[in-house]
Amino acid sequence: MERTLLVTFSVILFASVAADDYVRPKPRQALQFPWQQKSTSQPEQVHISLAGDKHMRVSWVTNDKSSPSFVEYGTSPGKYSFLGQGESTSYSYIFYRSGKIHHAVIGPLEPDTVYYYRCGGGGPEFHLKTPPSRFPITFAVAGDLGQTGWTKSTLDHIDQCKYEVHLLPGDLSYADYMQHKWDTFGELVQPLASVRPWMVTQGNHEKENIPFVVDEFVSYNSRWKMPYAESGSNSNLYYSFEVAGVHVIMLGSYTDYDRYSDQYNWLKGDLAKVDRERTPWLIALFHVPWYNSNDAHQNEGDGMMAEMEPLLYASGVDIVFTGHVHAYERTKRVNNGRSDPCGPVHITIGDGGNREGLARKYKDPSPEWSVFREASFGHGELQMVNSTHAHWTWHRNDDDEPTKSDEVWLTSLVNSGCWTEKKWNENLRKILMEP
Repeated sequence: MERTLLVTFSVILFASVAADDYVRPKPRQALQFPWQQKSTSQPEQVHISLAGDKHMRVSWVTNDKSSPSFVEYGTSPGKYSFLGQGESTSYSYIFYRSGKIHHAVIGPLEPDTVYYYRCGGGGPEFHLKTPPSRFPITFAVAGDLGQTGWTKSTLDHIDQCKYEVHLLPGDLSYADYMQHKWDTFGELVQPLASVRPWMVTQGNHEKENIPFVVDEFVSYNSRWKMPYAESGSNSNLYYSFEVAGVHVIMLGSYTDYDRYSDQYNWLKGDLAKVDRERTPWLIALFHVPWYNSNDAHQNEGDGMMAEMEPLLYASGVDIVFTGHVHAYERTKRVNNGRSDPCGPVHITIGDGGNREGLARKYKDPSPEWSVFREASFGHGELQMVNSTHAHWTWHRNDDDEPTKSDEVWLTSLVNSGCWTEKKWNENLRKILMEP
């Protein structure tokens, strides 16, 4: 272990020094999507997400309002032994009318298996890969994607990664009230999102509220349905899921989070049900960072942090992923504003490729809890090797080549010696029983 730590420290030290001399490529323009005539029943914007134990949700859009909402699937190309019935919705936004948005849950599915599927009884055949039921498992992580040339580069790099699930901490399409951009974003990510589950939470660019006219998050909630009901939540803006020994909590930075809110009470209940023997790793995602040494978006997460950080700390959350700041930053284990070996590692990764550009200015000197920070577009890969160790790497986009620029080995808190099981249970019981 000492040798591993020495090698990791050397890699991180080299990356930190190299980052100072790195010359960033120029910004790239928004992608152009030529209009194409398609069959009104042709499935578009196909993406999948986890939907409870051994189940997946398949989502797609058709222009034909009479198209059926079901998915045929099986383990051999062109042979569909199973059928999953679904539901549909649509929405209006000023002069925009969405297509028919379908959601169908399929399963039970075998782990680590390729399935072939077809949406609505027609159109092309797709395939998906279910995650494994046990370690190892790899997550791809990238937030604040948008639809620029750098977005395309990020997606190309993620496509080269051998991952099972994509985690996205908010700001998907950057439609910003222009609803057709939700459609082009769905088409842009379909090659990846139709094959591996995308688990997302909302950011500020999903909050397309027009007072007295349109409810906020109507576009996001209609198109990107997550397993909130399956996890006991009453809102698509916060939920949880489990996969291969990992419990993942997706929180909402833009819905009520104070201790009297539905989200706060749901979070307490969800944390109380976590079994760290079955899921030794505990991860949280939300949009606005709590630990941020960039000049951009300073202190915007302070309110949520004051309310919810004690819950995450008492529960032993290992890693927190956020976006919002268009740059990358990794902290030490932290809690209550300072380093704490029993707190989570916070990783800001709002650098997927958005049109607003990079947040280049950092506070100087950097806080003692900040380990690595860089304003470059990129993505992260989190490999949960086993119940005790995980390997995190961040890959900057460097002239279309993914360059590994930061990495660290992490030990899960349940195996770190922070608390005895008795002390841990006492801390958790105390915080969960607070009114």
